[in-house]
Amino acid sequence: MKELVLGGVRSGKSRYAEQQARASGLHVVYIATAIAGGDAGLEERIRRHRSYRPADWVTVEEPAALGAALRDHASADSCLLVECLTLWLAHLLTAGSADRLERERASLLRAAEEISGCLILVSNETGLGVMPPGELTRRFLDLSGELHQSLAAACDRVTLVVAGLPQPLKGAHR
Repeated sequence: MKELVLGGVRSGKSRYAEQQARASGLHVVYIATAIAGGDAGLEERIRRHRSYRPADWVTVEEPAALGAALRDHASADSCLLVECLTLWLAHLLTAGSADRLERERASLLRAAEEISGCLILVSNETGLGVMPPGELTRRFLDLSGELHQSLAAACDRVTLVVAGLPQPLKGAHR
């Protein structure tokens, strides 16, 4: 089972994804993409997310080579939980070359299609607001929208979480 979980900031998407990972009954590998980089607010979010995770979950921190991390940790008895694709995309967009971003994006999409087992991908839905000014912001929104569409096609289920309420968009839900 592969699921893409989308939602806005503080929508409850992470909590929903963690519940799905627990309910899988499999060994959970939590793949974290965030880099705090001296941002106190982000450091606090990371600390809070860590405190919610069960002690037996394995955490892998991978801010760039996400496709490779999925391939390295995928197995029939594991559930891979990736948090968060928009942080991963923002990091690659601002810290790397356009070529690297495209290579890593293509690697992620191939991995999502090829690996077997349980995969839960969490991302911020960024396409519900007005188009903001600024070339970098518009490029980010375009890239995240394209990424979400590609991953939604590769996943069995897609869920939008709004106000803590999961709204099924694709596939059978529990």
